[in-house]
Amino acid sequence: METLIHLDTHVVAWLYSGDRARLRPVWRTLGKSELAISPAVLLELQYLYEIGRVAAPAETVRQDLVERIGLCLAATAFPQVVGEALRQSWTRDPFDRLIVAQAIVEKRRLLTADENIQKHCHAAYWR
Repeated sequence: METLIHLDTHVVAWLYSGDRARLRPVWRTLGKSELAISPAVLLELQYLYEIGRVAAPAETVRQDLVERIGLCLAATAFPQVVGEALRQSWTRDPFDRLIVAQAIVEKRRLLTADENIQKHCHAAYWR
């Protein structure tokens, strides 16, 4: 593995569901990197499961991806992440704020297809 990168929620959902078409632009990056997620990704996945937007509960998704690709959970202290999230005033989405903040605090790249995140977060990229 070359480098640790953080994944946005939709990337995790696409990995779990095997959506290779959506992941095609970043498939190589995913294959050569160590992958991590913010705990906020788990919370957002659970929320999406509860409203019927994803097919499995967050813990099922996490455990599957831990086993299949070695996905790890970021462990930066929550107060540090929230402190950075408070500065992310470009969005009203609390999940995006926390996910972006986690990557920034840990000085990691954030893999996301979300163009709004890419526009406002120097750590975000796609491709």
